[in-house]
Amino acid sequence: MSHWIYLTLAIVTEVAGTICMKLSNGFEQTTYSVLVFVFYGFSFYLLTIALKHIDVSIAYAIWAGVGVALISVLGLVIFNESLSTLKVLSLLAIVGGVVGLNLSTTPGA
Repeated sequence: MSHWIYLTLAIVTEVAGTICMKLSNGFEQTTYSVLVFVFYGFSFYLLTIALKHIDVSIAYAIWAGVGVALISVLGLVIFNESLSTLKVLSLLAIVGGVVGLNLSTTPGA
């Protein structure tokens, strides 16, 4: 079960890295620029540990899909990004795909 915790932490650190990427203002803000690499480094490290027990197709889809969904929501909340019906439908499609992949795994994986 700890492999799912590693995957969750990989997602959280990837999202943190992406937020820092936006805050770095094109790598003009030194602190946020450094944090981009720190968070992404941790994210890849944690994802690598999770891959010891989770199929790469499943882990990567979850990592990327949940990351995209979280970044989209945080973009709305933190950066006042726009929301459209197409964005909502697209995010639902991503979440649906991640759920579908999870349902396709064998029990105990």
